[in-house]
Amino acid sequence: MEASLLVIPLFVLFLSTTANGHELNAGYYRQTCPEAEEIISEIVAKAVKANPGVAASLIRMHFHDCFVRGCDGSILLDSTQDNTAEKAHPANNPSLRGYDIIDEAKSKLEAKCPGVVSCADVVAFAARDSAYQAGGFSWAVEGGRRDGRISHESEVSGNLPPPSFDVNQLTQLFASKKLSQEEMVTLSGAHSIGVSHCVSFTGDRLYNISGRGSQYPSMDSKYALQLKAKCPSSASNDIVVPLDPLTPTKLDAKYYVDLQYKRGLLKSDQTLMANDATSRQEIINANYPKIWRENFGRAMVKMGAIDVLTGSQGEIRKQCHVPN
Repeated sequence: MEASLLVIPLFVLFLSTTANGHELNAGYYRQTCPEAEEIISEIVAKAVKANPGVAASLIRMHFHDCFVRGCDGSILLDSTQDNTAEKAHPANNPSLRGYDIIDEAKSKLEAKCPGVVSCADVVAFAARDSAYQAGGFSWAVEGGRRDGRISHESEVSGNLPPPSFDVNQLTQLFASKKLSQEEMVTLSGAHSIGVSHCVSFTGDRLYNISGRGSQYPSMDSKYALQLKAKCPSSASNDIVVPLDPLTPTKLDAKYYVDLQYKRGLLKSDQTLMANDATSRQEIINANYPKIWRENFGRAMVKMGAIDVLTGSQGEIRKQCHVPN
């Protein structure tokens, strides 16, 4: 495995200064745990080779972590007798996978460099490495996050966008995380890989739309028929379909091509074509995939700095699923 390809940035990167004045920076573990990124990348590569679907889940895990309490590894904490954690929320359970991959990486890091690499940073590195495995491109991940000790299921709703959101609701939510509308559209390209349960879209995309009883008017009719064949109105909760019908296991800009042809699976995807500014960006991303890849890396770096804990805040967990 050419691990060096996973850690060489494809563009010039800035340092992210956090609210408490501390900086995240690329190469954070160069002195304290020089093999950290290589260890994580090898474990992710092995996992994606065995099951390509986990790449989408690890990227999504980073997003779901950062949007709830900031990028502090709270998505990894288990529920206790007195508290129900984020991972139990329907947005994460049972669809979010890859916790075992994070645990394996953390175990090897603790054996190599005990008490050094945070679980929040492992999630950020794993997301980048998943993009490399699924899409062949990379970026320099800034490290220096510390782990939080709190995780509440009740905080997920309102912080993660449901698939029913329209473009204005999405824009407002991303703005609350200090991400621009352009960055929102760029990050939506992560839906080029992964799957969705039928229950996440049939209600507002296929059946009984505003009492009309037919598919949503912004959906291609042939695509709608294909989806109805896979997801009848009585479909069980375990049936899934690809988010991107063109290249479902490759992280690329084909997602934006889908939207132009009204083949966005979720309302929150197709709605990006309902706004002049976002639809223009969709077309640019579809026609210039290299630009999208570069912008995606930059947006992931910015997202990865949302409300992070640094310095003396939080802790470095010994095990990612429980506080120390």
